[in-house]
Amino acid sequence: MWASSAADGVRYRLQQACADDGANPMGCFNPRTCDERPGGLLYFLLSQPLAGGPWTNLGTVCLNTDDTAGLGVITPELVQREFQRLDWPSAPLVVEPPGGETLVNFETNFFTTLTDPESQSVTLLGQRVLIEANPVRYTWHFGDGTTETTTSPGRPFPHLVNTHTYGQPDRVRIRVDVTYRGRYRVNGGDWTPIPATRTINGTPAALRVIEAVPQLSAP
Repeated sequence: MWASSAADGVRYRLQQACADDGANPMGCFNPRTCDERPGGLLYFLLSQPLAGGPWTNLGTVCLNTDDTAGLGVITPELVQREFQRLDWPSAPLVVEPPGGETLVNFETNFFTTLTDPESQSVTLLGQRVLIEANPVRYTWHFGDGTTETTTSPGRPFPHLVNTHTYGQPDRVRIRVDVTYRGRYRVNGGDWTPIPATRTINGTPAALRVIEAVPQLSAP
């Protein structure tokens, strides 16, 4: 989110203003808005001698996305657009017992194998931007009108972490949605958080809930 230039022995940069803590070099989850330009956000204009030394705050400026793009500034909002546009993997759903059937009043186990961050590279304003999406939440849709949101992807048997018990026979459609939190870095620089999350819906799968019927057998 930096814009730098050198003139008269001075370099300049723009730093986004945050609603709660003034300026944050790592980016804002709550940027300060301004009314001078449609969709404007507030930035601090800072200067520093080329020889080094402290940065001096020259004041604030109200810029929108078109303005910052024209200045060659990659902002969290600009990367957020790419984060929402890119395709990220959905979470595969694993059910135990396997085979598409479970029993009434039985702890059915649910988990997903999607646990690691995913990365994609894009080019913005002529610069290489690496965007990383890290799965942070999972929303389980059990098909009987109930859902549960967890930070755990669950685990295979015998580690029963995310389970659900069905109270009656049924045929249900189940799925798990994954929510990603993103971050990015420009040309291999420091990581900057992306303000908003992204949720990818899972692919529905069929599950038949049956009732076990006890039967007597001859000795």
